[in-house]
Amino acid sequence: MPNHRKCVALVLFLAFTAVSSFVAAQGGVTMAKPPEGAKHWPVVKEGKTIKLTQHVYVIPDEHVPQVPNVGIIVGSKATLIVDPGMGLLSGEAIAREVAKISRNADVYIVNTHFHPEHTTGDAAFPKARIIRAQAQQQDVDEMGMKWVGSFAGRSPEMAEILKGATFRKASETFEKEKTLDLGGVRVRLIRLGPGHTRGDSVFFVEGDGVLFSGDLAMRNIFPAFATPQSSARTWLTSLDEMDKLKATRVVPAHGDITDASVVDAYRGFLKALQVRVGELKREGKSADDTAVQLRGEFAAKYPGWAQPIRVHPAATVIYKELQ
Repeated sequence: MPNHRKCVALVLFLAFTAVSSFVAAQGGVTMAKPPEGAKHWPVVKEGKTIKLTQHVYVIPDEHVPQVPNVGIIVGSKATLIVDPGMGLLSGEAIAREVAKISRNADVYIVNTHFHPEHTTGDAAFPKARIIRAQAQQQDVDEMGMKWVGSFAGRSPEMAEILKGATFRKASETFEKEKTLDLGGVRVRLIRLGPGHTRGDSVFFVEGDGVLFSGDLAMRNIFPAFATPQSSARTWLTSLDEMDKLKATRVVPAHGDITDASVVDAYRGFLKALQVRVGELKREGKSADDTAVQLRGEFAAKYPGWAQPIRVHPAATVIYKELQ
């Protein structure tokens, strides 16, 4: 029995050492954790990582607002992290999770879009290479800190999490598409915006058939037209492009991991909304009256979908786009 206990202790020590070494190698500043009792802080949780396919792991958001589904793709040469959460607390929690499943020294980071809960965790990986679409880097440069301020103003917890938050500059940018070879697994990085934001990007893990769709396709959540550049027309084109990938698993920015049917569901919603906006506009209704009416209509038509308030800005954008 004593020998058994010694073996267990040795395994735990080696595991802790490996995690600590990985975090240190990535340049992590602290081993911070949320304060006791902070169950509902928008921070990525440790110990929740699931293996989705041979190369793909996900830390689910567990439906906590402002927490993303975090992707970890592990090849034989490098590891790719998708959307490392909000602030150092999330980033460092993810670093410890990555250390449990990968010993790769080379780490890349990609973001589905520029919003703080998808990007400010980057700071926990100062030695990782960040790859962004040029349009996404433009979003970061022009609107990033404004959105950090907006998020920080929502609650004392958010303010604490985002204290001192900044955006790392991309190590490399691409215009439309780039393929990243991690060693035995290839990931296509594809810029599809403007939809939710100008720099919307999705990531397709070839071979594993996994698509990280960002906010462009989520299960039972109304789409958010979040920036002045948001466009229903481009969003529909983006959905068509995602369809061509023939993904078997879809990991959205938020909510349940699902399949490619979520792409068609978003397409159906946007097309139906376009039709109704066009009808009301031809009847002479104003943009605001149209948006108010359709918010009620589509909340009733899609009773299981969250965030029906988002129908209003979506209808407003479409009203402007229709001639």
